[in-house]
Amino acid sequence: MTPKNQLLLIEDERNICNFIMTTLKSNDYKVTDAPNAKTGLSLAASQCPDLILLDLGLPDMDGIEVIRQIRGWSNVPILVISARTQEKEKVSALDAGADDYITKPFGTSELMARIRSALRRSSSGSNQLSPAQLQYTAGDLIIDYEKHIIMIHGEIVHFTQIEYKILTFLSQNAGRVITYDSLISHVWGPFADSNNRILRVNMANIRRKLENNPADPQYIFTEIGIGYRMRDNEIP
Repeated sequence: MTPKNQLLLIEDERNICNFIMTTLKSNDYKVTDAPNAKTGLSLAASQCPDLILLDLGLPDMDGIEVIRQIRGWSNVPILVISARTQEKEKVSALDAGADDYITKPFGTSELMARIRSALRRSSSGSNQLSPAQLQYTAGDLIIDYEKHIIMIHGEIVHFTQIEYKILTFLSQNAGRVITYDSLISHVWGPFADSNNRILRVNMANIRRKLENNPADPQYIFTEIGIGYRMRDNEIP
């Protein structure tokens, strides 16, 4: 029998906390809750949960600072659940180290899908040379990191060095929102111009080669004003 994942919910609104707790438990997760940042940080350190669900508007500390503190000693997946809908808030949370961001109100199906995705990424990252580290597979797309080849519909497709670097970075973080600045820094270096025009040009070229219909992408999704999210790796 597969052991249950241990989740930690840091949320001060009691009605939302109860709703999420009930949802998680009905989906066979073990969950502990904390009403503020101080308690949440203490439980994160003592329980070592498999995933943390974090509200940003906590009474004793801003959630962005909670993310930074946790990232000082742990790579545990952090899924932000917040009523803050401004793009700059999402970008700040993701750049601080959050793995994903979902805004209130949200559907239970979306919440559970985001949790499963984060747990899969965490699990694959803990196994040396796991299939997900050697290859990305989704639909008709295969990226072989060892051979440095990309196949679509069974045929090898040529991508420039920059395009390949963008694709591999997104696919190795599949399911996670990668901000424009993070992607630009990874591909062009930390001192690159933050103007994302060159990134948009490369992404347009990638989509023309990758997607049957670039206007209706199946592999790389745009989070408007924030960044990109690549379809989950389908390797089990």
